[in-house]
Amino acid sequence: MRNIFQRFLRGASARGWLAVDIGESSVSFAHVVPNGGRALVEFAEERPWDPLEPKSLERAARELGAKRYRCTTLLHPSQYQIVLVEAPPVKPDELRAAIRWRVKDMLDFHVDDATIDVLDVPVPAGAGQRPRSMYAVAARNDTIRATIERFEGAGMPLAVIDIPDAAQRNLAACFEAAGRAVMALVFDHHGGLITVNYAGELYLSRRLDSGPHQHERILVEVQRSLDHCERTYPFLSFDRVLVGPPADDEGLREHLAASLYLRVEPLDLAQAVALPAGWGSREQAKWLKLIGAGLRTEKKAL
Repeated sequence: MRNIFQRFLRGASARGWLAVDIGESSVSFAHVVPNGGRALVEFAEERPWDPLEPKSLERAARELGAKRYRCTTLLHPSQYQIVLVEAPPVKPDELRAAIRWRVKDMLDFHVDDATIDVLDVPVPAGAGQRPRSMYAVAARNDTIRATIERFEGAGMPLAVIDIPDAAQRNLAACFEAAGRAVMALVFDHHGGLITVNYAGELYLSRRLDSGPHQHERILVEVQRSLDHCERTYPFLSFDRVLVGPPADDEGLREHLAASLYLRVEPLDLAQAVALPAGWGSREQAKWLKLIGAGLRTEKKAL
């Protein structure tokens, strides 16, 4: 399932996704379109806007022609919770109600104030009888409502409100080898995020409270994550660890490579996506999560 706070809109004519991040004084747009086996970033632009002049956001969207696109945006880590739960044995149309009951004591806010969606953690055929798990993603109703209203006020057709964990999964999926799992480790101004992919699905998501320069702490967290996956999902066979493109080289990849049994490689977007000319590691780091959001693919609901 790839829903995550999805809305059904009509009228968008452009292919692919326009991933949008509305910052405090600028708005970023990345248009990602399918292009055979290698997606294309048609453009990535940042434009100023003034929160004290709401019409300036509408003007930026109009100049870009945002109404032609299906838009997606990412919640910030502080705006949602993601928790792993055992999937309840219910019919598909009863799933969200059952998940809501299951997570009600795990949230930092009352469940009645939450919008909840789920990401399936599938068990491959032949992996034996194992409990089925899901990631429940919860955000405050007020957060979802405010996000929708801001996009609607600016004339941008918002189809999906997504999360960085899913965006990072989308990126890592481009680097998967058949039948092998891949771990991705990426740092940005929100902190570090570890994800584990297998067959295009998210099997692990963990936030880190350490920075990219804290090599030993990161190594321990990576090892714990690998150990957890190997115990919980014995059908996973890891191929490599990908470390996201840092704006400054912290020597983290070299440190991990010297201590892990897996290959440790840079998450080089240019290997997976056709990027604008002249991009280096700084541009990749800046746009990585938005491009990941734009790599979103649709799957049938459970």
